[in-house]
Amino acid sequence: MKAIQLTICSLFLAVLPAFSAEPAVPPITEKNPDVKEIPDNVQVATFGAGCFWCVEEFFHQTPGVASTLSGYMGDTKETAEYKKVSSGRTKHVEVVRVYFDPKVLPFDKLLDRFFELHDPTTLNRQGYDRGIRYRSVVFYENDMQKLATEKKIKELTAAEAFDDPIVTAIEPAMEFYLAEEYHQNYARENPDNPYLQNVLFPKLKKLGLKIPTKGGE
Repeated sequence: MKAIQLTICSLFLAVLPAFSAEPAVPPITEKNPDVKEIPDNVQVATFGAGCFWCVEEFFHQTPGVASTLSGYMGDTKETAEYKKVSSGRTKHVEVVRVYFDPKVLPFDKLLDRFFELHDPTTLNRQGYDRGIRYRSVVFYENDMQKLATEKKIKELTAAEAFDDPIVTAIEPAMEFYLAEEYHQNYARENPDNPYLQNVLFPKLKKLGLKIPTKGGE
């Protein structure tokens, strides 16, 4: 990444003081992607940015995010299973569904977080994780999210924020399939996992974020 005046990280950190330290709405605790009783002030966005264990924790620590769910998007219900997705023989992407308050965290700033937390220039890959399930993608819920994402990519490209072209896909949201229960809140339930310690935790430290602990908030 080039040392430009405003890196993605600095763009995001610059707006943090304006955010409340506490979530704007109570956490959505029911792990059901079909739940209809979402507070009126909460919107939904779905992102693919590599292993959902890591992506979930980044969004979990984002002020204005009410709740997160890890799951799969891109293929059928029959293939929405971790072993099948991990086999590389499905079209599913590991995604994180983000419930956020746009008055605290506008979608544009949520996009800053998305582009900050992963490398959007590597096709179907994040570090050593390779395969379509790790591809960079924004599954937009409406035209506003689609246009905002297109605009953000143009801005980052014009600013030469990355050495290589952004390959993030922009696609309409499909059916969201909730991942297995043990994947939810994974980093906080499994902080001793070597993968997290070697891949996630260094990134969290670099951004000045908290290292999750068992049962921690």
